[in-house]
Amino acid sequence: MTTQTAALTRANDLQPHAIALLRIALGVMTLAHGLMKVFLFTVPGTVGYFESLGLPGFLAHLTILAEVGGGLALILGLYTRWISLALVPVLLGAAWVHLGNGWVFSNEGGGWEFPVFWAIALLVQAGLGSGSLTLSRRFA
Repeated sequence: MTTQTAALTRANDLQPHAIALLRIALGVMTLAHGLMKVFLFTVPGTVGYFESLGLPGFLAHLTILAEVGGGLALILGLYTRWISLALVPVLLGAAWVHLGNGWVFSNEGGGWEFPVFWAIALLVQAGLGSGSLTLSRRFA
């Protein structure tokens, strides 16, 4: 085996762990955003915010459920491809909310680049699958 072949083999051995690292990071971020809506903004506060944007209040409940449930599923490696795809519209909705604030998320009210990047990372995760460290390979 050549040195180059050995290096590629080692890199391929690490790939499932790199995929899992992305999945877990996306899951932690998603869960944190959902729990922030529950414990910091409160559910009624989040509903009120959605309604102030002209959105139906029930979408706040669906968003919280998607973020908390989806975040936990990603952390555990359950249905990673489907959960990742299901979360993309949530992030595109967040990008829509922040669109008028400009590009940079540090702008007042936050910008749209972070939710768009997050949506793209979820699409990448959907393409990659679960990687290693899943609760169950059967439901990965």
